[in-house]
Amino acid sequence: MLPLDQIVCGDNVEVLSGFPDDCIDLTVTSPPYGELRTYGGHSWNFEGVAQQLWRITKPGGVVVWVVSDQTVDGSESGASFMQALRFKEIGFKIWDTMIYETAGFSFPSADKYHQTAEFMFVFAKGNAETFNPICDRVNATGGNALGGDYRRDKNGKSIVRQNSLDRGKRRELGQRMNVWRYSAGKGHTGIYSHPAAFPEVLARDHILSWSNEGDVVLDPFSGSGTTAKMAKHNGRRWIGIEINPEYVQIANNRLRQNVLF
Repeated sequence: MLPLDQIVCGDNVEVLSGFPDDCIDLTVTSPPYGELRTYGGHSWNFEGVAQQLWRITKPGGVVVWVVSDQTVDGSESGASFMQALRFKEIGFKIWDTMIYETAGFSFPSADKYHQTAEFMFVFAKGNAETFNPICDRVNATGGNALGGDYRRDKNGKSIVRQNSLDRGKRRELGQRMNVWRYSAGKGHTGIYSHPAAFPEVLARDHILSWSNEGDVVLDPFSGSGTTAKMAKHNGRRWIGIEINPEYVQIANNRLRQNVLF
């Protein structure tokens, strides 16, 4: 049986090994970035997590893997790319390579451009079965008439297909691109003890994009419970796994508050 609507305290590989095959619709998670933070001194097993995610993800399901690289002796580790390629070797499709741009926050450097971006790899087990695109990009030509179907005749004259100009108007809001910009500030009561809580809207937007109401959403690096909270508030079942008891308490407190933001 799945521990639905719970934050499970334990090692994620051990906990996931008790899940049945093909049981999770969507995973939204952010693993530790190298050794940038200790998270209470706990380590983790990338290979074990990746293999378990392949096993438990339903055909057509998606894993959203938010990750960046630490810099050692001036060089980025490249671990994010190696992890993405390993997911592909296991069997996942790299469905999309998205960017999370942190607005109003950067890591300054004297010898390279300021760092404001992280990767959001979207892995699919087969073809992604669910995609609910977010349409909040303002169209500069919104409200204008859609153009017709034009072609050139043998003499080079441009002609339009009959009745193709009567197709309505352009939408005011278009589909979002794959670079998402959010404020990096935490700003939410009860999560200041966690060193790397990602924005609630980031988790929400992936949950809305890649799952439907009633689907099961997992976060095997639950941390302060952001994914679980946003899954709960958007009508999904949820499971969090977190090895640090302090963070489990933070997550449970947030979930009990029943406050969206």
